[in-house]
Amino acid sequence: MKRVAVFCGSREGRDPIYMKKAKQLGEVLAQHNIELVYGGAVVGCMGAVAEGVLENGGKAIGVIPEKLKTIEIAHDKLTELHVVETMHDRKAMMARLADAFIALPGGAGTLEEWFEVVTWAQIGYHEKPCALLNINDYYTPLLELFDHMIEQGFVDQLHKEVLIMECDPNELINRMKEL
Repeated sequence: MKRVAVFCGSREGRDPIYMKKAKQLGEVLAQHNIELVYGGAVVGCMGAVAEGVLENGGKAIGVIPEKLKTIEIAHDKLTELHVVETMHDRKAMMARLADAFIALPGGAGTLEEWFEVVTWAQIGYHEKPCALLNINDYYTPLLELFDHMIEQGFVDQLHKEVLIMECDPNELINRMKEL
């Protein structure tokens, strides 16, 4: 696992633990010599994970649509910054560059990006690990939704079982490296 795409919010969230754990994930990635691929912003959890990587000698690769360069405020100290036309281009490039995927807390965009790569894994477009960093139990309701979807016959149990979820960034990366 050489590169991990991290999907996360351009906001900080209400609890400071989100920013703290995002930065800690970046530190862990750098310690494991894993390059970060992410949305390219300097703000919110996106900025925190990039700072964690960069402050610890790691590499951070940003992919940001032209339209969001000023809204999300593109990070100007990245190893690489790719400016693309659309969100579709962003997701496609991030998926190409990454060997695995992690979602940190975020909004609809974060979920949409993560669910797309999970769906691709389910239908066999890739075999890359898909993980959730469950900071402050943020994703616990999502796992409950998976149980409901399984119970109602729309998702197979095996699709939930391949998802990796941990509260600790180091534990998450260690589990992902085992695959």
